[in-house]
Amino acid sequence: MIPDSIASFFIGHQEILWLTTLIVDLTGTVLLYRFFGKAGLQVAIATAIILANLQGPKLTIIFGMQTSLGVIFYSSVFFATDVLSENYGRAEANKAVRMGFAVSVIVLLMFSLALLYSPSDRPETAAYAASIHGAFETILNFTPRFIFGSLLAYYVSQSFDVWAFHKIKSMTGERWLWLRNNASTLGSQVIDTVIYSLVAWWGIVDLKTAIALGGAKYIFKIGIAMIDTVFIYWAKNAYGQRHPAELSGA
Repeated sequence: MIPDSIASFFIGHQEILWLTTLIVDLTGTVLLYRFFGKAGLQVAIATAIILANLQGPKLTIIFGMQTSLGVIFYSSVFFATDVLSENYGRAEANKAVRMGFAVSVIVLLMFSLALLYSPSDRPETAAYAASIHGAFETILNFTPRFIFGSLLAYYVSQSFDVWAFHKIKSMTGERWLWLRNNASTLGSQVIDTVIYSLVAWWGIVDLKTAIALGGAKYIFKIGIAMIDTVFIYWAKNAYGQRHPAELSGA
């Protein structure tokens, strides 16, 4: 899908690839919001959850630190929730959190059911079917710890994010969007990182490695929160200019 020349460049420049992926992800979220409003943000949250579940187990090295690829997509969930909080209020943000939780449950259940299907044994496709089935098992064979850790971390941290965002907003009014965006996200990401690292990773790797993975993920989450500040101002203005009536009725 990606031309060889571009693929070769990114393979040799992993940090640029990481930043490009982040910018594309956040830009996609803003564009979904601009053209589809609240529904666009809900779709963005569902999409990010699916991508995070699929790519969460993939470990890579960025800026010399080992981290999970899913951190980009999962962090964009907090971004979308903050946009909902800012423009539509706490009730809509909490509704999105519950919708995201439901999507997580459905995705994990359907992935688990998919693994129960035996690969085709027809001679002309048996080898191909077996290789694809093996790949599915590697990527989608979630352990109960992963499922519990993922769902628990998501629901607790997202609920805290919405609460913290509106707590700060109640003290600052319409000022300092950057403060409530960053403070609520970084606080909730501490909760998410601790829960996920201890529940999902500890046991698959030793405690020291689990803590190291969590610490590296949090450093990346700080960077993502700083970068997405630009995008939350863009999102705040972009949709209001296109569909001001929806915002006035929020």
